[in-house]
Amino acid sequence: MSAATLTPGAAPAPAPAPEQRRVVAAGRRRVRVSTVLLTAAVAVTTLIVLLPLFIVLFTAFKPTAEVNAYPPTLLPDAWTTANFERIFADLPFARLIGNSFLFAGGVTAFAVAFDALAAYALARIDFRGRRTLLVAIVATLMIPFQATLIPVYQIVSDLGWVNTFAGLIAPRAADAFGIFFLRQFFVALPRDLDNAARIDGASELRVFWQIVLPNARPAVLTLAIFVFVNNWNDLLWPLVFTTEREMGTITSGLTQLTGPGGIVPYGVMMAGALVAVVPLVLAFMLVQRKFIESIATTGLK
Repeated sequence: MSAATLTPGAAPAPAPAPEQRRVVAAGRRRVRVSTVLLTAAVAVTTLIVLLPLFIVLFTAFKPTAEVNAYPPTLLPDAWTTANFERIFADLPFARLIGNSFLFAGGVTAFAVAFDALAAYALARIDFRGRRTLLVAIVATLMIPFQATLIPVYQIVSDLGWVNTFAGLIAPRAADAFGIFFLRQFFVALPRDLDNAARIDGASELRVFWQIVLPNARPAVLTLAIFVFVNNWNDLLWPLVFTTEREMGTITSGLTQLTGPGGIVPYGVMMAGALVAVVPLVLAFMLVQRKFIESIATTGLK
């Protein structure tokens, strides 16, 4: 006998009705079907995203004959590092990587600093015309980048900054998207601490540096990653503003790789692209926890 049977006054639990059992079973089937569909969708999306990366990886290790063979194959029959050897032989590749770091890193440092200051002023300081200025800044996002390329190049040329890091970095030292992005984050931060600091005599710069900026670190890190990756991968800007081979970046340098008769050596191009993406992967691995935290925090704000 069970303990429930021996307990005085305890009634046995009613057996579930057939209708209830059918409802529970149908619910479980729906959950299983939805799980299978979701898993399949994630798998297909992952394959779509990773397949081009696998093609780049395997093509970089193929000899030229296999790269041009038809029908194409995914895995190389004979693995070779000749494509990697050629990019370092035909290009000042170490110099181009260094230029890319200086260009992308310099733009990131200046853009994040200026964007944060401008965003702080638009979010936390009351002054006449603040809303109009914000609308004007956001409106510039609708202007195509190519529309301002020639005027900016003319200004850089008049200043004598062509083929210099100043010409590469200075025109990108501020960004409308970055200002808008950080401004939205600053607006969501509570004002209690900075108001208390102002009462204690803190300047606006001190409030920004010691109170607002530390609380906005996730958003600032997110913007820094976006700016760095965007400029590291940019081709048009360094291609226009640098005419000397030694001043190019990794993306513009890869365009100089051509074979006999102007034939593009795709194996060498893929090897260069693979080497170019390694610093981005390493940088993301170093800051991925803060990056994910920044996305979650920004969404909650």
